[in-house]
Amino acid sequence: MDIVYIRDLRIETTIGIFAWEQQIRQQVRLDLEMGTDIRKGAKSDDINDVLDYKSVAKRVIDLVENNELTLVEALAEHIASTVMEEFGVPWLRLTLGKPGAVRGSREVGVTIERGERA
Repeated sequence: MDIVYIRDLRIETTIGIFAWEQQIRQQVRLDLEMGTDIRKGAKSDDINDVLDYKSVAKRVIDLVENNELTLVEALAEHIASTVMEEFGVPWLRLTLGKPGAVRGSREVGVTIERGERA
């Protein structure tokens, strides 16, 4: 299985369990690795034969910017299931971080892995 990835995607959203967090926009940071087979596209040199990371990124940005969830765990799960369903991705690893959420740390968040890796 080959991996197409998006690293350090930064998106503004409303996220958090506290009332004040629901009133402001905060940045989240995302790393996404998606299992795929690139051989057909590598041979044809045609974007239609590969997993289009720009289309995936645009969809993820839309999901996150319009987020109504409060937990990074819930948002990560929502992103993962959407990418897998809409783009036919059989396996992915997603890290979703919330910079500055805990004093003294650069970032906190979750890493999830879904699907089967061939």
